[in-house]
Amino acid sequence: MYPLRQWWPRWSIILPLPIALSGPLQEPTPIQRQAIPIGLQNRDIIGVAETGSGKTAAFLIPLLVWITTLPKIDRIEESDQGPYAIILAPTRELAQQIEEETIKFGKPLGIRTVAVIGGISREDQGFRLRMGCEIVIATPGRLIDVLENRYLVLSRCTYVVLDEADRMIDMGFEPDVQKILEHMPVSNQKPDTDEAEDPEKMLANFESGKHKYRQTVMFTATMPPAVERLARSYLRRPAVVYIGSAGKPHERVEQKVFLMSESEKRKKLLAILEQGFDPPIIIFVNQKKGCDVLAKSLEKMGYNACTLHGGKGQEQREFALSNLKAGAKDILVATDVAGRGIDIQDVSMVVNYDMAKNIEDYIHRIGRTGRAGKSGVAITFLTKEDSAVFYELKQAILESPVSSCPPELANHPDAQHKPGTILTKKRREETIFA
Repeated sequence: MYPLRQWWPRWSIILPLPIALSGPLQEPTPIQRQAIPIGLQNRDIIGVAETGSGKTAAFLIPLLVWITTLPKIDRIEESDQGPYAIILAPTRELAQQIEEETIKFGKPLGIRTVAVIGGISREDQGFRLRMGCEIVIATPGRLIDVLENRYLVLSRCTYVVLDEADRMIDMGFEPDVQKILEHMPVSNQKPDTDEAEDPEKMLANFESGKHKYRQTVMFTATMPPAVERLARSYLRRPAVVYIGSAGKPHERVEQKVFLMSESEKRKKLLAILEQGFDPPIIIFVNQKKGCDVLAKSLEKMGYNACTLHGGKGQEQREFALSNLKAGAKDILVATDVAGRGIDIQDVSMVVNYDMAKNIEDYIHRIGRTGRAGKSGVAITFLTKEDSAVFYELKQAILESPVSSCPPELANHPDAQHKPGTILTKKRREETIFA
């Protein structure tokens, strides 16, 4: 199957799409062009793509095609066997975003979705699960909870999506993900043979209507060893789709850095905001207490700011995001809970008020801007406490075609080599004691 160049007329032959496709998805993104045709062949997939690449639709559309070929789960007694598909996401915000997209595409097709996430009553979620659904979207921790308390079984699950797999690993969910995948029936696993990468044989199995193999799809922005290990264990001869450079900053994001002391940050931030960047703007800090303090300070200065961090309840988090999206608030001050997965349109600028603890989180923070073909600006405040990431930050800036590395970072001693590098002195530099 060739890459998908346009939705119409070819797409209408595959599935009667909801009206939603006539809106923002008039032309497939690169990841959609490559991943959708492969997914429709029933191949396992590893999609390596930056945030904002359109990957949600890339895994949703083959999934919906899959479900339309299966019997509808009508009776309550049928729901005892569980859903046809699960989608795992690292955070509840991302899970809710995926849920919105799934409902938009799936509801006109009669496909029901239940989100299993924290912040919502487990009993309410259990009731909805017992009523039956085709797709469950969940965070790993809460899904383990409902599985262990027998609110849900995965006896007939034949489609698994792991979204932002690298983030799940970073957050310590690898054991939970493994435990969830072990709950899957082994009877529908693909053979670990050449058949699993033969498009014709996979498609024939899909169209047979008999014993369908389980399809597993993984999307990730980076490929650390733990993600590769997970893929080797649970995917069968996957097709690997690379869009852009894995783990590299977005090419349309201009990265700027300023070295300063902690006490200089507030003044510098106000000077930047006075330049008149269009809202929405996201400011990242590392501590939730600092998040609230900074937001209150900005409010006193006349800026419309809201906060998002792990100390907020579910309703508070949703309220903050809806205010930002609606334009009632201009600035979101957030911890890394918003670093990935949150889809806020047209973010003009990201400010790392506190530098991220590692380069992966930095890349995902700045990936909130410069999305959907638009340009963006990412400004980072550095102090001497951030020296452990100077080298990798310098490399990230040097690799960007729209950014320049300032001399104070480029020439900084801690930016000359990776942390932990053992430097061997040249012989003439050694001091010999007689």
